[in-house]
Amino acid sequence: MDFEVLEQPEASLIDFLAQKIKEMNWQHWEVSERLPLAVQLKNDDGEVIAGAAARSFGDWLLLDTLWVSEALRGQDVGSQLLKKVEEAGKVRGCNKVWLETLSFQARPFYEKQGYKVHSVQENYPRTSCQYFMMKDL
Repeated sequence: MDFEVLEQPEASLIDFLAQKIKEMNWQHWEVSERLPLAVQLKNDDGEVIAGAAARSFGDWLLLDTLWVSEALRGQDVGSQLLKKVEEAGKVRGCNKVWLETLSFQARPFYEKQGYKVHSVQENYPRTSCQYFMMKDL
């Protein structure tokens, strides 16, 4: 066997490997769907000024992103946005939500919304921390 270390692998190789892991995982999951979900807020010009993207997966809502334009921060838009995506998750049967946030991002915001730190990845990628947070819906 000749193992080859690739400093700049082709995207097609990365995609191939990810697909093979997905195929193997789906053979063992008791849930067969991971469905996308999003909530957006647009201004009068039709531009997105806040939004959240998540996935429902069995009992879990996996919150991938939550963003509020700088002009709207501190005006309760993020809390309302989070509430809307959580409610949509509940409609899909989710009873828990999971997210990741970095030390310079939104941990205090999520804690105010009832999220608890589940675990911490220290020194990520060097001097920050990544927080894994969850909440029962």
